[in-house]
Amino acid sequence: MTEQPHSPATRAITAGRATSGNSLAPVLWASSTWESEGLDDAHRRATAVRHGDFYSRYANPTVGEFEHAVAELEGADAALAFASGMGAIAATVLALCSSGSHIVAQHQLYAGTLAFLQGPCSRLGIDVTFVDVATPGSFADAVVPGRTMLVLAESPSNPRLELVDLEELGAIKGPLTMVDSTFATPLGQQPLAFGVDISLHSATKGIAGHNDATLGVISGEAELLDEIWAYAVLHGATPSPFDALNALRGIRTLGVRTRQQNDAARSIAVMLADHPAVRAVHYPGLSEHPQHDIATKQLLQYGSVLSFELADRDAAASFLDRIVVARCATSLGGPETLICHPATSTHASLTAEECRRAGVTDGLLRVSVGLEETMDLIADLEQALPES
Repeated sequence: MTEQPHSPATRAITAGRATSGNSLAPVLWASSTWESEGLDDAHRRATAVRHGDFYSRYANPTVGEFEHAVAELEGADAALAFASGMGAIAATVLALCSSGSHIVAQHQLYAGTLAFLQGPCSRLGIDVTFVDVATPGSFADAVVPGRTMLVLAESPSNPRLELVDLEELGAIKGPLTMVDSTFATPLGQQPLAFGVDISLHSATKGIAGHNDATLGVISGEAELLDEIWAYAVLHGATPSPFDALNALRGIRTLGVRTRQQNDAARSIAVMLADHPAVRAVHYPGLSEHPQHDIATKQLLQYGSVLSFELADRDAAASFLDRIVVARCATSLGGPETLICHPATSTHASLTAEECRRAGVTDGLLRVSVGLEETMDLIADLEQALPES
């Protein structure tokens, strides 16, 4: 009998078990180093690519199982984990680019990514051209043949949920392409299927999903990731096996968590869109979202994150003071519903002009929908909103 391919939610349960034997729980390999059998064996381990039992800065079996699970969910040859999402971005960019290189990126980025591109990259002589994600063809038009090494996108974007046309991005020839797909999770979006070279996640968020692990991960062709690994061991953004264990546990429930969170997010977005005090709602699952057509083409789920706009900062502050079930915090993807004010938290480092380009207004609030009962969340948000 020919084995039928399993759905992504089923693969999330079964992936990453090669070193676990008969244990249903992932095995924790806490060791930082392994004993060798002599000089020749030590040399073999030290010079191998991603050897799993030499030194944990190079590779670790528990981290390797997490990487295998993510690669399977992404439909990738391989994955490579890091100590954080920013560790993944920084190590990947610096592995691929050097002084004189050129990067194309979008204005609408997580502020930490923007700060890295404008700070360390600029200091090291790596030039970056920023484009507007809403302009068709903007990424390709900004590519400098023979000089652009990387095209970096974030879709859906933080915090206004703008979308990049992945088919258009994957068709770019010459530079490597990379998409930060954190908001979507591997069950919500498959950048590699559209020809993108690297899919990146802050696995701290939806993948791990319990606010108890800090990890980043990239997926792509094995040969490319091995080249990035060769730099990453020097960069030192080494993932903890403890965090990898927690993330493997999170992957086991990724399907049911994202299904519940996506359904609740859409219900909340509909409620907010109908409320007179809400000036705008940013959620690709709403038909009025300006890129809803792109969302239906490339998103498998519309996502658990949305943002909305109140009149001003005072209205946003009053709203955050009144919430009871939801919590004021800056992360996303966990079991608790978290709401933040990007202008004073996630994007606080941006200038006023950078905030304008990113669409970060004083009245903007970002919501990461958790696993609470949907009606309780809707009631909580409604009572916290201004009356008009």
